[in-house]
Formats: sequence, C-alpha cells, structure tokens
Amino acid sequence: MSDAMHDFTLTVNGQAYAIRVEARRTLADALREDCGLTGTHLGCEHGVCGACTVLMDGQPVRACLLFAVQAEGRAIRTVEGLAEGGALNPLQRAFAENHALQCGYCTPGFLMLGTAILETDPSISDEALVEALSSNLCRCTGYANIARAIRAAADAMSTEGAT
Repeated sequence: MSDAMHDFTLTVNGQAYAIRVEARRTLADALREDCGLTGTHLGCEHGVCGACTVLMDGQPVRACLLFAVQAEGRAIRTVEGLAEGGALNPLQRAFAENHALQCGYCTPGFLMLGTAILETDPSISDEALVEALSSNLCRCTGYANIARAIRAAADAMSTEGAT
C-alpha cells in the first residue's frame, strides 16, 4: 500500500503543479524534485533546523515533516515566490544590506519565517522576535544581523506602504 501513487495538484506561489507521488513523499522533496523549486533546502530532515521552512496558508511549516499529499488544496509559498518580477522584495534586500547571511544555506528558511513574522506582526517586540527566530538554526551569522534585517524590512515596508 505504501507504493500507491497519488495524483493531485500542489499550488505553490500561485501556480498549479500537477504531480504524481507516493504517499510517503515529503513536501520538501515534492517541491524540489516534482515542482523544480530548489530554493527550499533540506538540512536535518527531522524538523529541527528550519532550513526547509515554507509557508502553508500563511503559516511557517517544516516541509521535511509534511507529506506532499497533506498540502493538497493549501496555498504553499516558497522562497522563489518572494521576488517580485525579478526584483528582490524588501526582506530579501534587507538580508543582503544587513549581512544577514553567510553561507546562505539557512537563508531560504529564515526568509520564509521572516515573511510570516512581518505579515502577522510587523511591530513584533524584540523579545518575541528573538524567540521566533530561535526556531531556525544558523551556524554562521549569530542571528543579530537576521533580526536587524527583519526590522529593516519592516521599516521599509511601512515606509513603502505610507507613500
């Protein structure tokens, strides 16, 4: 029974992907291998590191812990969906400008987590931001620049929204 194939459509970044997968295929693997969206990274594959964080119906989730079939009928957003017409969005620009990445492996997960934070609570307290960021792991940056980038993006978005 585990070899049964499932045909369904994944909606990722507003685009429909008709895929055929085994029931046990993870969302991370389906995104990377069946949809060709390789921006979602696989780190620990145990839901600990957050490198595979994507948004499902606006909420950050670990794509390595979900089966692809669980995402049927849900709106999935990946790092590929952040840039607008080839131009970086405010959070992506802030990551670059604030040196919030080094090796870059964890960056897609932090960008998606940061997107969820900015969309749900753009004026999040410093304490709550640190707590939220602690759910993802980075072995290079020390987190200060990641928090600074999220703050800078929130400021840029509020300024852009005010104009």
